[in-house]
Amino acid sequence: MRNKIFNKATFGVFGIILAIFALSFASAIVVNADYIILFPGEEGRITVEIENNENFDIESVSISLELGSQKIFNEFGVVVSETEALPFTVIRSSERDVDDIDEDDEESVSFTLRANTDITPGDYNIPYAVKFVNAENDSETFEKEGSFGIRVSAKTEIDFSVDLRDNAIVGREGKVSLEIINKGLGEIKSVSVLILPNGFELLSKNKIFIGTIDADDTDLATFDVIYKTSNPVFSAKIEYKDFDNNNHVETISIPFKVYTEEKALELGIIKKSKTLTYGLSGGVVVLAWFVWRRIKKKRKNRG
Repeated sequence: MRNKIFNKATFGVFGIILAIFALSFASAIVVNADYIILFPGEEGRITVEIENNENFDIESVSISLELGSQKIFNEFGVVVSETEALPFTVIRSSERDVDDIDEDDEESVSFTLRANTDITPGDYNIPYAVKFVNAENDSETFEKEGSFGIRVSAKTEIDFSVDLRDNAIVGREGKVSLEIINKGLGEIKSVSVLILPNGFELLSKNKIFIGTIDADDTDLATFDVIYKTSNPVFSAKIEYKDFDNNNHVETISIPFKVYTEEKALELGIIKKSKTLTYGLSGGVVVLAWFVWRRIKKKRKNRG
């Protein structure tokens, strides 16, 4: 009985020692990389530091970036899925040799990455593999896999235009809209428009919250107004957050054309109202009818 207890205790201690050893080995080689931000189609230089925390010198050290598609195997060695290749290109070789790193020392290598032009902005993990040999026993070869993060951002590019929903006539009510065009590759968020009336009177609220506008998309902020002059200016302050959540404020002034009623009639934009003409014509007919009846009645009385 005592032997069984001893054996269980021995195996337990041995298991703990193995776990500590495994944990120690897992952290023996440390890889640190610069965190960089790229834009689509842009190149960036990444410095990767390999730190040797082993209790021996290592040699034949190499590190490679694994950007291609990766096969995922199950416990039986059967491929169960395959990841897509990452949308980056390594300029020159994707592998670097370091030769040797002494115990408690480190070495650095650099890679130049280029993001594809059609890449989707966001955060990416770049897988790597480090291979090395025990300098004191070249039969001991090791490999460490891991990844480091980089970010692909999107340059903000927006444009504006003014759209008039109805015939814009001085003295009349109408709707004027600001179209916000997102030409960039990333969305813009928390978009709001504060209008500053210039040449027209505002009938609706002066601030409209739009929200998010996706890449390669547009949205409108529409206001109800009464036009006061023939040459108003759409002045507004637009606030938004870019892809990286940085705040932006843009002030715009876009002139637009409003017609006087006379000019609109001349150009055929509106038609002259025929109500008065019809009213006068009807009045003449009614008056003629009364005159005719009166004359007829007088003739009848005379007869």
